[in-house]
Amino acid sequence: MGDCVLFVGLGNPGTQYKNNRHNVGFMIIDALAEVGASSSSFKKAASLAETASFSAENKKIILVKPLTYMNLSGRAVRFLLDFYKIKSDDVFVFHDDIDLEFGRIKIKKGGGNGGHNGLRNIDEQIDCEYWRIRVGIGRPQRKSEVTSYVLHDFEEDEAITISQIAQKITENFALLLSDPKKLEQELNAK
Repeated sequence: MGDCVLFVGLGNPGTQYKNNRHNVGFMIIDALAEVGASSSSFKKAASLAETASFSAENKKIILVKPLTYMNLSGRAVRFLLDFYKIKSDDVFVFHDDIDLEFGRIKIKKGGGNGGHNGLRNIDEQIDCEYWRIRVGIGRPQRKSEVTSYVLHDFEEDEAITISQIAQKITENFALLLSDPKKLEQELNAK
């Protein structure tokens, strides 16, 4: 792992999307900002993303919230990889996953995009060899409801659970860098 690590939260910019299921990546990045940055320290990077950075575990951690909207997230990631000269295996992408039970976490390096348009665009822009932190948001009854489901706000009890997951990731931040699979076990332990 290099000296610089990119933590990317997938979501859509704008207050109307802030609490949407699709914005779970942004929510986790905001929680991670509490480790060493602050939510007020986010700055625009070439109008493609909001970024904040801090040092931890002898690494420069760059927190990223793409401003390109979900389906073009790869543009922001590509720009920042080139700018900071980071390899794709030093990229961690936090995102929602409708194929996982609500509240479950899967952490994996590489793999397919599972139909997730944000991941698809990142795959097209860089490659597939980055870390994916999948946060289960559950699935609607009918496939035709997927878009409205992911663009709908979390229910109150769901928002509490997501906040707890974000807090656990923040508390176990060092484990994410040293042993992501062990972090997955910790997060899924009941």
